[in-house]
Amino acid sequence: MSKRDRISCCLFFIITSFIFLLIASRSSFVYVFNNWDDVNSYFSVGKGIFNGKVPYRDIFDQKGFYLYFIYGVAYLISHTTFLGVYLIEVFFGALDILGIYNIVRQFASRRSSLLVSPFAFASIVASRSFWWGGSAEELCLPFYIWGLYFLVDYFENDYPKRPIGKKRLLLAGIFAGIIANVKFTGLGFFFAWMMIVFFAIVISEDFAAGIRACAWFLFGMFVPFIPGIIYFGVNGALYDWYWGYVYVNVFVYNKLETEHLGLLGKIYQLLKILYWLIIDNWQYFVFIILGMFYVFFKRGQKLLARIYAPVLFLFMFLGIFIGGRELPYYSLPLSAFSSLGVVVLAKAIDVLGKYETRGFGNVGLPSICLMISIIFIAINSMNVSFMGQSSEDYFLYRFRDEVLQTEDATLLNVGCLDAGLYTLCDIVPGCRWFQTQTLDIDEEGNNPYAEQERYVREGLVDYVLVRDTVPASIDDHYALIDSEVYGWGDYEFNYYLYQKVR
Repeated sequence: MSKRDRISCCLFFIITSFIFLLIASRSSFVYVFNNWDDVNSYFSVGKGIFNGKVPYRDIFDQKGFYLYFIYGVAYLISHTTFLGVYLIEVFFGALDILGIYNIVRQFASRRSSLLVSPFAFASIVASRSFWWGGSAEELCLPFYIWGLYFLVDYFENDYPKRPIGKKRLLLAGIFAGIIANVKFTGLGFFFAWMMIVFFAIVISEDFAAGIRACAWFLFGMFVPFIPGIIYFGVNGALYDWYWGYVYVNVFVYNKLETEHLGLLGKIYQLLKILYWLIIDNWQYFVFIILGMFYVFFKRGQKLLARIYAPVLFLFMFLGIFIGGRELPYYSLPLSAFSSLGVVVLAKAIDVLGKYETRGFGNVGLPSICLMISIIFIAINSMNVSFMGQSSEDYFLYRFRDEVLQTEDATLLNVGCLDAGLYTLCDIVPGCRWFQTQTLDIDEEGNNPYAEQERYVREGLVDYVLVRDTVPASIDDHYALIDSEVYGWGDYEFNYYLYQKVR
């Protein structure tokens, strides 16, 4: 591909990502506000980083520090909106489409690969698991797609003649290290990735070569930890990093909820989860299933080349859901495998023989494909119904105006995760437990409920945003100034805004 064509393709992918996410993500500027509590929590912690707060020690949430750094960059772009998050989503989305294109290109012509790759991305962002946009899973997706591309390229072009290159082992390890420092439940994918590569190298070369490959991968995986070691080490917060990210997620949050079921019960539970994931996210699971069959039954393949995709899928699925917890957006990483399914569409286009395979060619057909994808997103995305809302439909804007009447106001969010008022008011949380999380922690110095209760009891902040359950001591220092019943779908909550009585 010429330099001009490469630039054209990259621009095409960026524009495609921009348009698709404009509709599908509530972080985009066609939506008033992304009031998903998770992403507002990430935004608050990221904001804290660039205002001198150290995650886990000074401001607590239990995801990986790279996620908060990304949201911190978004905060630098726009302090009180999700414009920065949207632009980062667009960049990561373009990487997704480029990775999907490279996967499809291993099997089909350039033209058909360009035509179907955006539709694979459309099936992802139109799904229920995409949720409201800006999830940790969404920001991890390019690393899964490009990791999958490395294996597809290896088994289609090099195996068993040559081992996978050291550069790709190193890059795959770096991807795994980034995943480990965003949301480590997705590491099942890269565990299986290295396992498949290890067996491929042992079969084609010897055991020692397989061990050396593992060493390159592990070295790459260590690299993303270095900034964290330096940052938390300089700030004297290495233990806080371990406690807040590893200990809390492994020993507090991620307790097995199916341990009483026994082996057969767990298998049944996992199969039931998979069934409902397919039903809820049929948009991309159609392509996942199609792709698994295509890779497995492709002619002239050796055993490892047939089973690598199902093995990667299985280990990723187990890593995410083995603990028994399930939320709609957990399954989004699985959508990376939809890239294998659209290969069948691309090959069908090639068989029809209607389109030349060189150059970027006529833009008419790509435009038609983009329009079909846009319509598909508009019909299927759960977020489109929120597009027509204004700031008057969100009580948070009214609460914001009331809070901003106080200069340099301080705030505490009680009874739920970050509702978004910190974001709209551009307030850096002052309390480590700035939001109420579902964490059963009862340790000296690490009890979120006791600390929030103390802040209310002693009147340490100017405003308290409460959802549903009002603290018993709230009347000691605070007066109710506003309230709202707010919800969507089957959810409905009572929000109360209290102001400190001077």
